[in-house]
Amino acid sequence: MSTSKARGQAAEELAAAHLERAGLRVIERNAISGGVELDMICLASDGDEQRGARGGSPTYVFVEVRSRHSEERGHPLETIDHRKRRRIVKGATAWLTERGLWERVYVRFDVVAVVGGGDAGDAAGRVEWIRAAFEA
Repeated sequence: MSTSKARGQAAEELAAAHLERAGLRVIERNAISGGVELDMICLASDGDEQRGARGGSPTYVFVEVRSRHSEERGHPLETIDHRKRRRIVKGATAWLTERGLWERVYVRFDVVAVVGGGDAGDAAGRVEWIRAAFEA
């Protein structure tokens, strides 16, 4: 059995692969801004329906990855409460401000839940991607 940290890293790998297959480009992982760790920061592909919402500006997608070995003690999405959302928004705001992107780009907050996977010999896991899971 692997540690929870190793399972978390495996879940992030599964999530990144899933998002990249769907057309997002992961530009940064485990970024720390405003005292908050942001799991993944992505750029949406040209085909993203939200692209252009700010006059052709790119869409930056801040992705929170949550995982559980099983749903025995609840689904990973149940772990994202208003405090967690507020921290993610705080970190995203700091990250955008540090790069001079605040109010210049479209921003979306997605969540990827991974159930299972992460154990040795078990690369599979069920991935659920919630686009625009919450707003700032």
